[in-house]
Amino acid sequence: MVKSPEPVSQRAWWIALIPMVIAYIADLWSKEAVLANMTEGQRIPVIEPILSWHFIRNPGAAFSIGTEYTWIFTIIQAAGLVLVLYLILFRARTLPWLITLGCLGAGIAGNLTDRLFREPGFGVGHVIDFIALPNFAIFNIADSFIVVSIIVIVILVMMGRTLDGKPETDTTTQNQSDDTPTSGDRD
Repeated sequence: MVKSPEPVSQRAWWIALIPMVIAYIADLWSKEAVLANMTEGQRIPVIEPILSWHFIRNPGAAFSIGTEYTWIFTIIQAAGLVLVLYLILFRARTLPWLITLGCLGAGIAGNLTDRLFREPGFGVGHVIDFIALPNFAIFNIADSFIVVSIIVIVILVMMGRTLDGKPETDTTTQNQSDDTPTSGDRD
């Protein structure tokens, strides 16, 4: 088990706010730049053949799955954002978790903003996607923050890093030691 970093103050939620605000603004700014400078369906090579900007409006999830269920994705994203904010405010006490959850919250909030306020209407808005890689889905900065945050969360969990910074307790070892007779025990 890896030793968890020292927990930070219970009032350290603002640590998560910094990456959350920066990532959220970057996502919104990039989408506004796409809307101002590109037409829907337009493709602009950036680094051929690796990267291009390709403006689409996505009513579905990743890979445009579930395009007829946009309102369900809106509800799921809203619930996900509430969960992330709860974890930031009441559970996370270590820098890695606070920063990661801040980035995850920014990604969710960026796409949720599109779902709530973009065409065709409230709660069913289409997400602005524009980053295109070969043989892959078209995505945006919010999607990138979500994916990277989830990868980091998996790594933190695999390393035994808890949200609160307290060491994990191995209940199997503890239960075995409770059953093991000590030198003072005699039958």
